[in-house]
Amino acid sequence: MAVKRDDLAREKDGNDFGDGVSWTRGPLLGKGAFGRVYKATLRDGRSENSCLPPELAVKSAEVSYSDTLQKEKQIMILMAACSNIVRCYGDEVTQGDSATTAYNLLLEYAAGGTLADRIDNLGSRGLPIIEVKMHTRSLLRGLYHIHGSGYVHCDLKPSNILLVPRNRKFRATSTEFTAKIGDFGLAKRAKRSNCKKRKLGEEVCRWRGTPMYLSPEAVTGDEQEAVSDIWALGCVVLQMLTGKAPWEGRSAEEILETIGSGLDIPKVPSKVPKDARHFLRCCFERNPLYRLTAELLLEHPFLDGLGSDFDYYVDEFDDSESVLLDSGSDVDDSSCSDESSESFSCGHEEDADGSDDEQPSCSEFENDVPSRGEWGYKRHCPVGNFKKSSFHAVNVMRLLVN
Repeated sequence: MAVKRDDLAREKDGNDFGDGVSWTRGPLLGKGAFGRVYKATLRDGRSENSCLPPELAVKSAEVSYSDTLQKEKQIMILMAACSNIVRCYGDEVTQGDSATTAYNLLLEYAAGGTLADRIDNLGSRGLPIIEVKMHTRSLLRGLYHIHGSGYVHCDLKPSNILLVPRNRKFRATSTEFTAKIGDFGLAKRAKRSNCKKRKLGEEVCRWRGTPMYLSPEAVTGDEQEAVSDIWALGCVVLQMLTGKAPWEGRSAEEILETIGSGLDIPKVPSKVPKDARHFLRCCFERNPLYRLTAELLLEHPFLDGLGSDFDYYVDEFDDSESVLLDSGSDVDDSSCSDESSESFSCGHEEDADGSDDEQPSCSEFENDVPSRGEWGYKRHCPVGNFKKSSFHAVNVMRLLVN
């Protein structure tokens, strides 16, 4: 039934959905499972409602099929305090030419398109390393806010990450846009099961998201929680670095089988910088209990060189630098800000037979990854850093014992 509703939503064009009171619907920007997104402009460049910018994105679906969009609006309003999440200006009901009544979400317009567009434009070269760092930090800030609000995004991927022009101008052309998390159509409350009970006590569990960005625990039917978004973040960062999607060339069935088996993780090419490889390994911990949170990853040395609010030192970086690879190979506003930390640690789980993964462990790079001050990956792990994620404190103690 849901599929039929989605198909109906996709069949409508701009004229069918109509214009708003103060805005005019423009060209189609994209379409998803729950509606279509259009560019819209304000009439005469201004609005009676001062909160609307001259340009905005409008996500539309027929009112009778708009339950998901209405839920998305409620979630996005909760995220309004974070500048690394696409802004929602509200909603509006419009009447189209064919008497179709449409529900419209009024969203922030991303002049830079999606992160997927940016990656595709650069191809296998990957993004400049400074741009990867900037976008990674933006996404972590957004995830920190989402998770702190009690939600899980469940569908983090480049096509759901929008590039919005920055307020300040920088010399480096690759830093003109800020990455923002959008599309909360599949988001769910944390600790809420993906399983539904049916007749005769039967329980059906379904994962949410896109196969190549799913974590092992999501595929196997367990709870999809905040750390599942961290796995997806690792896939996005790997794609920014290499220009290639994880598990590229495999069918959805093959991807799900590989991830669900728990025997493999996305391969990180050796030409990826060591601090980035270490960061990715922390995202790709197969056991969700040992996977780090967004709060902790914000302190990872991979993000060194970025000052407060991205006041980084451009002269220290070569903007043209990319990772070149062989073709074969209820939350307060502070949740968008970095919190100081004195140390960083990342867990690692051995295989059932006692052997390590093919990929290097998180702690293996201890002597290779640039440290912040006197930080150590095993030596300095104050428990105070783990107030919001106590299970990571257990992981740190495990490392200390070993």
